[in-house]
Amino acid sequence: MSNIMPMVALRDVIVFPYMALHFEVGREKSIAALEKAMENDQIIFLAAQKDKEILDPNPDDIYEVGTISRIKQILKLPGDVIRVLVKGEYRARINSFTKAEPFLEVDTSELVTQVNEENKHKEIALRRMVLGLFEKLTTISPKVSSEILSSVNSVDDIGQMADIIASGVLFKLEDKQKALECVDVVERLEMLVALLTNELEITEIENDIRNKVRKQIDKSQKEYVLREQMRAIQSELGEAGSVQSDADELRQRLAELDISDDIREKTEKEISRMEKLSLGSPELGVIRTYVEWILDLPWNEFTDDNLDLEHARKILDEDHYGLEKVKDRIIEYLAVLGRKKDLRGPVLCFVGPPGTGKTSIARSIARALGRNFVRTSLGGVRDEAEIRGHRRTYIGAIPGRIIASVKQANSMNPVFLFDEIDKMASDFRGDPASAMLEVLDPEINNSFRDHYLDLPFSLEHVMFLTTANSYDTIPAPLLDRMEIIDLSSYTELEKMGIAKNHLIPKQQKAHGLESFEVTIRDTAMTELIRRYTREAGVRELERKIATVFRKCIVDITGGRERIMVTKNTLHRYLGPPRYSLTASETEDRVGVVTGLAWTSAGGQTLIVEAIKMHGKGKLQLTGKLGEVMQESAKAALSYVRANSKTLNISEDLFDNTDIHIHLPEGAIPKDGPSAGITIATALVSALSGRTVRSDIAMTGELTLTGRVLPIGGLKEKSLAALKMGIRTIIIPADNEKDIQMMPATVRKSIKFIRVSKLDEVLGIAINKEPENACK
Repeated sequence: MSNIMPMVALRDVIVFPYMALHFEVGREKSIAALEKAMENDQIIFLAAQKDKEILDPNPDDIYEVGTISRIKQILKLPGDVIRVLVKGEYRARINSFTKAEPFLEVDTSELVTQVNEENKHKEIALRRMVLGLFEKLTTISPKVSSEILSSVNSVDDIGQMADIIASGVLFKLEDKQKALECVDVVERLEMLVALLTNELEITEIENDIRNKVRKQIDKSQKEYVLREQMRAIQSELGEAGSVQSDADELRQRLAELDISDDIREKTEKEISRMEKLSLGSPELGVIRTYVEWILDLPWNEFTDDNLDLEHARKILDEDHYGLEKVKDRIIEYLAVLGRKKDLRGPVLCFVGPPGTGKTSIARSIARALGRNFVRTSLGGVRDEAEIRGHRRTYIGAIPGRIIASVKQANSMNPVFLFDEIDKMASDFRGDPASAMLEVLDPEINNSFRDHYLDLPFSLEHVMFLTTANSYDTIPAPLLDRMEIIDLSSYTELEKMGIAKNHLIPKQQKAHGLESFEVTIRDTAMTELIRRYTREAGVRELERKIATVFRKCIVDITGGRERIMVTKNTLHRYLGPPRYSLTASETEDRVGVVTGLAWTSAGGQTLIVEAIKMHGKGKLQLTGKLGEVMQESAKAALSYVRANSKTLNISEDLFDNTDIHIHLPEGAIPKDGPSAGITIATALVSALSGRTVRSDIAMTGELTLTGRVLPIGGLKEKSLAALKMGIRTIIIPADNEKDIQMMPATVRKSIKFIRVSKLDEVLGIAINKEPENACK
């Protein structure tokens, strides 16, 4: 009788009839076969693979004889693994494979156990022999469980008894498969007699070898015991290396510390616990590490501040060009510290584009104050334990970055820099930004508690400095605890000063050059800044200078003694200029307006294009615009429609015309409200057919009533316009205060036109006659 059913190929496992067995399944075909069996009558065919290493076995890789079994339980484990409990029903042979996908399906026929009444006496004799050999094996082999012997004695059926012994004693897959394929009970018993006899001989030989080895190692074991006894005697006598001597050393260090009574009492309690432990106790190392962390911290140890204001100003000027806001704030702090010695440390946050000196100024501040400096980067930190530490209940627990850095600084009043504070993240392990609230709050950080130490530790005298590229990703409560100092983009003149005073000497030293060997003229440096770099900071500028020096060294090695780099020879070292000094839009065009944008990397120009086409009055926005910028475009269109008569635009035009607004460089995300007047100007130009002046850039937020609201980042936007050769910028009238704070060179180079309404913008930027009229 044939029977078609799903099949699972087992690896290194064989299921016998009447046998209950757990095994785990992870292959897709096996899981699918189990699911199919559960849908039907929970019957499945189980057969072993010939090679367990094959992941996707073919029919030739599977033994023909297996066991038809019933699934008793299925349990899903992590990692797409299923644990299955089955019970074997009866032997069966594979007639054919009826399906290979999505699971194996086979046509099987039952193998009926053959019992010959003529061999009854022989069967009884073989049963006695098998039982005797099996009982003897259970007494001398640790591999065979005595529970199997109990199971064997409780079974009357000879065939079932043989299967139980075969499953528990035979250790090779091939031997178990032979027993499974043996249908005749007498033959199965004869095979077991041979296999059990062989296993007994091997086990006896193993036991003999084990006894010989035990005698050989008795001497070594005796020496080990004696050494352990000697170590215990030394411990009792309090000699070197004992727990008591370690505790005495820790107590001596504790007595020398200037700490509060509560901390001293808790530390003493931990040392007392340590004394009661044996030398081999695993907790001994945990307690000692904890106590040493407490003793290694710089309790009430301070460095002396250098309160000489002229010295501090000199150090800051030596290391950094510009950054006057930062320098003035440090001088102010020193001046107040001279009057009030217990002044709490400030929490300053330097916000600005990359490469503007935020991180390096922190080192200069520490040098100017005469304090130790420590830095920790918060970029990508997701775990709160990175800040507060792990609780001591965890294996391998350590303090957080705050305590570890203060220990490294070896003083209670270091300059502590948290770099990239805007790059922190949070996940299921906690929110590190929330942990930072306690650290950076001057009102409560005098009793900061690390999870590992679980002791109050004062951070009130630490000068905390943080850096960020943008405010946007810093949580508002954390931002409220910091004093913000903006570091804006460098002007061309500032970059020139930084290059001459810092970058060139630094790269000369790094490349082993004397100052007279390579000279870069001011005209060449100006060309390098203008046409080979376009950045808010000076990192790319430094890399270009390094490139020039490397190529000059090659020429010097070739025989030249001195090299003068001029504007005309700069291209030999850096290739053709990367950037043009002319504006990107050199002619007046319809619907094309130059706007200005600010990003965390500095300012940049932003071209806005608008076109009209026959349609049904739809507005299409492209260029990867953010939600705020899309709303600005909709507000601009609403204003234009509401004021179409004033703008000389036909009202019917909006019903049968589609408008498309596009901002080039579509792969770069763009957002913010400051492009409002730029988009409105492009719309009016496109709908009226009048051209827009290409020598003007603009920035400003637009309301539905046509008011122009102030924006941020004006300095960076102005510098971006200068780089593109634009000398006229339309700005909101309320940004007048920002012009006064700009460097004089920028104010002289750019004509700022202040406007308060869109009508003023259109009157300045849009030419009077339509494009076809001009032609």
